[in-house]
Amino acid sequence: MKKRILALLLALVMALLLAACSKSDGQPNAPADNPASPAAPADKDDKPASEPSGEKTKLTFMGWGTDAEIATFTTMIEQFENEYQDVEVEYIVVPDNDFDTRLQTMIGAGQCPDVFYINIDWLMKYASTGSLYDLTAYAESNDIFDPDNVWNCLNKVYRYDGEYQGQGNIYAFPKDVSAFPIFYNVDLFKQASVTPPTADDPWDWNDFIEAAKKLTSGEGDSKIYGTGGYSREAAVWSNGTEWVDQETLTQVKITDPAFIEAMQFCADLTLVHGVAPTPEESTALGDYDRFKQGKLAMVGAGTWSLADLWANCDFEWDVMPWPVSPNTGKTEIWFGTAGLAVSAATKNPEAACNLAAYLAYNEDTQRTAYQMGQAIPTLKDMAYGEFVDAGKAPANKQVLFDMMENTARLATQSRTFNQEWFAEFNSNAAAVYEGTMTAEEYCNSVAGTCQQLLDESIALKAEYTID
Repeated sequence: MKKRILALLLALVMALLLAACSKSDGQPNAPADNPASPAAPADKDDKPASEPSGEKTKLTFMGWGTDAEIATFTTMIEQFENEYQDVEVEYIVVPDNDFDTRLQTMIGAGQCPDVFYINIDWLMKYASTGSLYDLTAYAESNDIFDPDNVWNCLNKVYRYDGEYQGQGNIYAFPKDVSAFPIFYNVDLFKQASVTPPTADDPWDWNDFIEAAKKLTSGEGDSKIYGTGGYSREAAVWSNGTEWVDQETLTQVKITDPAFIEAMQFCADLTLVHGVAPTPEESTALGDYDRFKQGKLAMVGAGTWSLADLWANCDFEWDVMPWPVSPNTGKTEIWFGTAGLAVSAATKNPEAACNLAAYLAYNEDTQRTAYQMGQAIPTLKDMAYGEFVDAGKAPANKQVLFDMMENTARLATQSRTFNQEWFAEFNSNAAAVYEGTMTAEEYCNSVAGTCQQLLDESIALKAEYTID
């Protein structure tokens, strides 16, 4: 009952905040009533730079990120300002853990940034409440991108029709895209005489365990583990099962025997096989940092790590695909992305749309992003061309492309209106990895609460949606 009351109060607060924002600048509330004016193409290299016409149009752009990401986007914004010389952009950086709260506060105060990052998990919430400018007309009226030259997984992910994410109108352009492969230490593989898998000759879970055993050596502070924690998404999806049914996204499926088997496989890498650090060891030294120190042979990580690995690894490394399940012969893994949204209350919609599109699709900015190690190119021809030819690790970039083309999918929790049900699932999952509960015991113990929270998420979506 308390959660239901809180949900209703939250919906009311958001409605009041949005009304305040709309009143303050005279803009309509629903993005569908605020179509973008057709603007000049944002991605043509031969497009002449816009000439200053007196006083500059001023935009605010808000994001989060590490120092490396801030440096990357500072450069990209400068490239935009050189192209659109009558526009000036103020770049605001907010810590990611405070971003959602800060954004809602700014909306309520009538100070919403013109363009801002949108976490994929928040898209439905902000689109439903009318906070996001509907970019559909802008995208359809401008030659800003070629859908065939953008990774297919990105072409629909920022669409929303009021019911399901992935269809309907466009409410953001992709800020970036990240594959999540297994990074491996080439030197350790050679020392242990382990040959990495390929697309044509993949490992299954049993092969992975045997390789990890060969790669595990030493004791104490000098111990080298074969692998870090295994992606639960990769294990669950590859084993032919789901967190939530995929047709309606209404039924929690974590008590499926295939789900339980996949989760137990992940835990047993430590509990049974001893090839992965214990939870206590990972708390003291995270898997990613352990990998950089040469004390971990394999680790799952996103391609946002490229610049860090280039700078801080004194060994050769590469990437490989996730193993297939021995039960299905298939593999799947999530991909990462955040969006670039335009405020429905912006007073400069054309300039704001141009900025979002330029950062997302322009060749110069995409080149900056990959050269600075921020992300692999959104543009496929650039990825398959100059990104491959750039001469930087990983050597086997085709692994990344195969994921983006064939096996990458959006995380399930990003497709539900909120993620409380998923947070509940993860709240004590460590008990399985510590061996105090089996995966079966744990999944059965949290299934009811997860279902209740998913039901509340569905009800909250209906309350938020503007008719």
